[in-house]
Formats: sequence, C-alpha cells, structure tokens
Amino acid sequence: MPETHFQIRWPDGVEENCYSPSTVISQFLNAGSSYPLEEFLTRCRIALEKASDRVERKYGYRCSSAAAQLDRIETRAKSYHHLDAPEVTCLALRG
Repeated sequence: MPETHFQIRWPDGVEENCYSPSTVISQFLNAGSSYPLEEFLTRCRIALEKASDRVERKYGYRCSSAAAQLDRIETRAKSYHHLDAPEVTCLALRG
C-alpha cells in the first residue's frame, strides 16, 4: 500500500510532516491549499479513516499509525481554537 507524507503549516507558522498509510489523503488535501481549521480536521478525520479502512481490507487489521497521526493532529489543533479564523496550509504531498 503506497504511503503518503503530507507537510502542513499550522496557523502559528510551525511546519509539520504527517503520515497517511494510503494515497487517499490526496483526495482530501491539495498541496498549496489552505483550509479553515475545522475543515482541515474534518478532511483529515475522513481521509485517515479511509486510509485505515484500506489497510484493514488488505491486511486484516486497522492502521495504528493513521490513528496516531490523527490524534497528533487533533491534539495540536486544540491550541489554535482561540484564534480568529485559524487556517492550516497543506504545503506538499509526497508518495
């Protein structure tokens, strides 16, 4: 299963490299696009859930790395909810 790494920039300018066990993330995030924080979270939740589903169909178990990545994203996002209209930018997608 082709994994995909996606680089994002948080509202405070911090860049982070993230992981998806599947290319499905590219159906939800586009390099160079910015998303309102809540929309970004929704897109990541759906994409990483679908990625984990693909792993389960192929290998018989869910992807713990996808779940861990989503947990890291959601935990970090909590620190930006106080901002007015925070956005997250997807800088790159690499397979």
